[in-house]
Amino acid sequence: MKKAIIIGSGFSSLSAACYLAKAGLNVNVLEKNEQLGGRASMMEIDEFKFDMGPSWYWMPDVFERFFADFGKSVSEYYTLEKLSPAYRVVFGKNDFIDIEDTPEKIIQTFENIEKGSGKHLKRFMSESQENYNIAMKDLVYQPGLSVTELVSWETATRLGLFVKNISQQIRKNIKNPKLRSILEFPVLFLGAKPKDTPAFYNFMNYADFGLGTWYPKGGFNAVALGMVKLAKELGVDFKTNAAVQSIQTEKGKVVSVSTEKETFAADVFVSGADYAHTENLLKNNRNYREESWKKKTFAPSSLLYYVAFDKKVETLEHHNLFFDTDFEQHAEEIYDTMTFPKAPLFYANFSSKTDSSLCPEDKEIGFFLIPIAVDLEDSEEIHEHYFNLILDRIKNSTGEDLRPKILFKKSFGTQDFKNRYNSCRGNAYGLANTLMQTSVLRPSIRNKKLDNFFYTGQLTVPGPGVPPALISGKVVSEYILSKGKFN
Repeated sequence: MKKAIIIGSGFSSLSAACYLAKAGLNVNVLEKNEQLGGRASMMEIDEFKFDMGPSWYWMPDVFERFFADFGKSVSEYYTLEKLSPAYRVVFGKNDFIDIEDTPEKIIQTFENIEKGSGKHLKRFMSESQENYNIAMKDLVYQPGLSVTELVSWETATRLGLFVKNISQQIRKNIKNPKLRSILEFPVLFLGAKPKDTPAFYNFMNYADFGLGTWYPKGGFNAVALGMVKLAKELGVDFKTNAAVQSIQTEKGKVVSVSTEKETFAADVFVSGADYAHTENLLKNNRNYREESWKKKTFAPSSLLYYVAFDKKVETLEHHNLFFDTDFEQHAEEIYDTMTFPKAPLFYANFSSKTDSSLCPEDKEIGFFLIPIAVDLEDSEEIHEHYFNLILDRIKNSTGEDLRPKILFKKSFGTQDFKNRYNSCRGNAYGLANTLMQTSVLRPSIRNKKLDNFFYTGQLTVPGPGVPPALISGKVVSEYILSKGKFN
């Protein structure tokens, strides 16, 4: 039986582990940290449980497709609930829009706010659904190794959508600035400004409005643990607290990797750890020079806050987006000037509103996120400044003062991303999906100097986000297996 070593246990690594094990390989996963799941770890303090990373469950069809590949279904591993409303967008004092759980309701919401926008949204959604189907069929499951992957009849008819940007497409027919910001928001998951994101990526709007927003009971960590359970059923072995510290090569191949305590030999190696960090371990066998990572456009880093409240939060929903400041200014501070934002947009999550298992009765957990530029040097003082800004803005918009309800809080910033995840430049979401970082233009899934070393995850194809991570694991596994000698 051929052996495979997978570095890291995030979603792309778990996906790759399952596919390679199904193909008959003996798979070992080495995880740097104390628990499995990568960024989908769980922080538990005094019966309060916090998802440390992902919190939006979109594109449920990708998860179903993953489990179906093993003759399983999502419901065998975790329980989903569709959120209604999906999320709330706050624009100011007592000024918010709730995004409902069906396209028909959302179209009516748009029409109520701007007469005529409903028909434009309906047409826009029809196109975004077509693009979603093309993306899922033709593009995202490709290995990104040849430009011919981008060429099909369907994609050829949409070349203009790679030239136009999402901002141009949305603003042509939608005039209300609040509705525009709601339609432009999903591309934040792709890690770029709307005006720098090809219009083809409006398929994220179908993921939002068409497929809805879901919640896995137990949080996103439950999804990761579900995949771990499947992997173990397939025979995968896991080791935690096993950071790979060196990679040994011989005659154009990797022969083993070493942690502080052990050395692991194998026939094939896949890194789902940070791509740039992995390249540092490879030294002279790297695909890209260290300086090249400085030239790439990264999706944002984040300031994160995990907060326990001794009373329920009354005025907000499960997911809340605070768009009560200038969207474009904040985007420029992330991507252009790369400075700390003066008046940032932010995200507030209270998942215990949906899931009572996350905290004691009558209590609440909060998760807050502010997108910021990569490479910024944060500090406790900076964390405290922005946390107070969040609390002030919530009070100003809703009238609810959360300060007296706080039991404790933990914060997490750019340096924490580097320390815990070896994250290149402290990024939180990977590489942005700009035109020049799409498909074949993203970092390669294969090492060009080592015949048996491969990469998966958010810095390679297809891109940032949890569903793309699942796809990335499948893509790299299929490529490895197509070479024949590893299975």
